This record gives sequence, C-alpha cells and structure tokens, in this order.
Amino acid sequence: MTDPTRGHRPGLHPLREVGDFIRAALVTPVARDHTESDAAFHRRRVVALVTLVVGAVVLAFALRIQPGDPLFYVAGLGLAAVWAVGAVASGPLHLGRAHTRAGGEDARPIVQSLALGALLLAIFLAGALVVARVPLLRDPVEHLLDHARLGSLAIVAAITAVNGVAEELYFRGALYAAVGRRHAVAITTVVYALTTVGAGIPLLVLAAALLGLLTALQRRVTGGILGPVVTHLTWSLGMLFLLPAVLSTGS
Repeated sequence: MTDPTRGHRPGLHPLREVGDFIRAALVTPVARDHTESDAAFHRRRVVALVTLVVGAVVLAFALRIQPGDPLFYVAGLGLAAVWAVGAVASGPLHLGRAHTRAGGEDARPIVQSLALGALLLAIFLAGALVVARVPLLRDPVEHLLDHARLGSLAIVAAITAVNGVAEELYFRGALYAAVGRRHAVAITTVVYALTTVGAGIPLLVLAAALLGLLTALQRRVTGGILGPVVTHLTWSLGMLFLLPAVLSTGS
C-alpha cells in the first residue's frame, strides 16, 4: 500500500511558512548593538551628505550617456567608486545576521536574500509584459538597455554588479546609519529613488523605490548590508539578462 504521508512534511502549512519567512526576513529585527559616539555619528552624517551630492550628479551624468559610448563604462565605475569610498569613509559597516528557522540569529542573510531578490525579479518581469505593450513606458527602458545591446554585455554586467554592491554599501550602510533609528527605512528609500530622477525614466524611479524599500527593510531586520547586497545583485543582474527577452516577447 502507498503511504499517504510520503513526500509530505508533518505540520507544514504553506501559508504559515510564507508568513514566518516574511516576518523573519522583513519584519522582526535581530538583536544587535551598533551604537557610536556623537562625534562619530556627526562625522558619518557629513560624509554621507557629501557623498550623496557627488553620487547623484555622477549618476545623472552616467544615465544620460548615449548607448555604445565607452564613456559609460568609465562613468559607471566612477559612480561605484563614489558610493563605496563614501560608505567606507563614513564609519564602520556591518554584515548583519538573519533569523534561522530554529529561532536563532546565527546565520548570515544569504538564502533569505536570494529568495527575496528572485521574488522581486519575478514581479518586475511579470510587470514588463504589460510595459512592453505601452510604447510610452517601454521606449525609455529599451534605451537604457541599449547600453548592454550596443556595448559589451559582460562589461555592463560587471559594472552592474559592482554598482549594486557599492550602492548597498552607501544607501543601506552609510546613509541608513547616518539617518539614525527613526524613519531610516522611509528616508533612505525616498533618497535612493530620487537619485534616479535625473535619468528621466519614470519606471527606473519606481524600480529604485521598490528595491530601496525591500533592501531597507532587510537592513532594519538584519542590522547589516550583506542581505541587501545579495538581494540587489539577484534582482539587478536578473533584470539585465532577462528583461530584454521579456520585453521582446510582450511587444
């Protein structure tokens, strides 16, 4: 006879599992102590502000470079350098810890972050099927993707990855810590989205807002930048390689 329980984990409830995952990854913070002196906090704020101004200018410049122009590579690496140097100069950064299924806090937030990045990627790709049918929305995105089509995809992917890490070092690392504990999620999300306004691509601003919110919640929960970095890279590289095909399919 066939065992009806074979292949099923006793006590496993999918909805409860999803709820537990969301609470562990995005709601309930782990315990940590990242306090710093008033002088160090003030210094972090000054460095973060200067970095933000310089980075926003470089980003707006980079996004307005015509596809195929090698200057885009230089600007992209320069932007990553601004975010990374500013983040490191602002003060100590932390990797962070994640909740485990057993209720502990000893794991690095890698698996959770891969899952969150993949989920966000799936949502965006589904939305791209709609965007593909609206030229007013599709054309600016296609223009942005032309940097990969008309240039070197490998180099663009490398720059995308480097910038993803650098952005998280700054926005969910240095800037988040500089804001303080009150409203850090909201403020860093808004600032992150606003830095993309200069590109003139509404969907890029929306993408930055959603990605910024997700990674800021991760930063709040884990107390560090590792989770946001993994989520950001999963999403951004996935979009780079998969979005062009989805837009072509939906158009």
